[in-house]
Amino acid sequence: MQLALYEKYDLRLPRYTSYPTAPHFHAGVNGDVFEGWLGDLDPDQPLSLYLHVPYCQEMCWFCGCNTKITKHYKPVAGYVDALVGEIQSTLSKLPEGKKFSVSHIHFGGGSPTIMKADDLRAIMTTIRARLDILDDAEIAVEMDPRTAKIDFMDAMIEFGFNRASIGIQDFNETVQRAVNRIQSMELVSDVITNLRDRGITGINVDLMYGLPFQTLETLRETVDQTVSLRPDRLSVFGYAHVPWMKKHQQLIPTEALPNTQERWAQYEEIQNRLAMHGYVAIGLDHFSHEADSMAIALKNGKLHRNFQGYTTDRAEALIGFGPSAISSLPQGYAQNDPALARWQRNVEDGKCAIEKGVALSASDKLRREIINELMCNLTVDLDVVCAQFGTSADRFAPELERISAMSADNIVEVNGNNISLTETGRPLVRAVCAAFDTYLDPAHGRHSQAV
Repeated sequence: MQLALYEKYDLRLPRYTSYPTAPHFHAGVNGDVFEGWLGDLDPDQPLSLYLHVPYCQEMCWFCGCNTKITKHYKPVAGYVDALVGEIQSTLSKLPEGKKFSVSHIHFGGGSPTIMKADDLRAIMTTIRARLDILDDAEIAVEMDPRTAKIDFMDAMIEFGFNRASIGIQDFNETVQRAVNRIQSMELVSDVITNLRDRGITGINVDLMYGLPFQTLETLRETVDQTVSLRPDRLSVFGYAHVPWMKKHQQLIPTEALPNTQERWAQYEEIQNRLAMHGYVAIGLDHFSHEADSMAIALKNGKLHRNFQGYTTDRAEALIGFGPSAISSLPQGYAQNDPALARWQRNVEDGKCAIEKGVALSASDKLRREIINELMCNLTVDLDVVCAQFGTSADRFAPELERISAMSADNIVEVNGNNISLTETGRPLVRAVCAAFDTYLDPAHGRHSQAV
């Protein structure tokens, strides 16, 4: 019965790291609009920063990120110079008179560890010169264990980094070779040990299911090996096979990918295995220790979701730097040009690199809050949320009617205007969110599977 439900609702849907979602961004939001938004920000509200480093030394064939492969350092050095220039130019557009503070800084990629230690120092020195980094700020970097160097970790300590996210995906050698991501358990363990020896105790790890040649047995082994490394948090993602968007995914042997039944079994196996090891399920695909700040945020109803997934970051304004980076401001979303060469030319010419975005209407903000509540807390009280926006939940009668079918299938429980996911429905939360998405056109959109 459960498999039949999963097949019924396992649609290709957005991941809802924003609303409206990125396919609905448009060129009407350009650099001039973005600069105006920056100029209206409140200096009393802390900022969040995301810095994208697109370079990698090798292509992981499962990758869905905006990346560029290089074996040489010269393009990385040029990129760092441009990134520093973009930081200086963008932050100069903030209101004058009071220095802004920063509560979160996140380096993503690509592989930020492809940079040299002095590159990290140059970027962080530029940020420090223009912004006050709060004492309790979370400063994190995504790390490829194959390129993580000791001197880079030493530079992290100099600038107060306190969290690292390690890409594991899978420890099975057959799976690793099928996706071109070969790294040993010993290598990953050494990197985590070196981080902890330097006082960086916040350790995230990424795992994936739905990869070629994965079995329930190999996944159990990977989970148990990973847990032995004692990470604070885990992100467990279903592989999104979108070869029409990412051509390198055509190198993955599709005949070795799990079918729908196998994929769901893998998802449930990882969930159960991590629960057995004492980890708390966070939303759709994250796990943490009960004492971790993310589990505490969930318990207190303060969990949030942004382009990096689930987060404790509650900053109203997130500014993104680098090609394809998305800024999320109170007024709307703005995305940098994803083409590295065009982005770099614009930055070096002193121009804003924004390519597209979307301004948020009052309806967008209301629906975004409903979707965020569902994605983070797996429940939403429409009366409460609508009251915050000065409107009535009666406007969502059509959405509640669509969700009623899910209620009959034990995906959700509906009590008046309160919607709660069941444990059966947890992995299908995106399908529930889709009922509130007025932009979604399933007939023409090409997204990843719901799980």
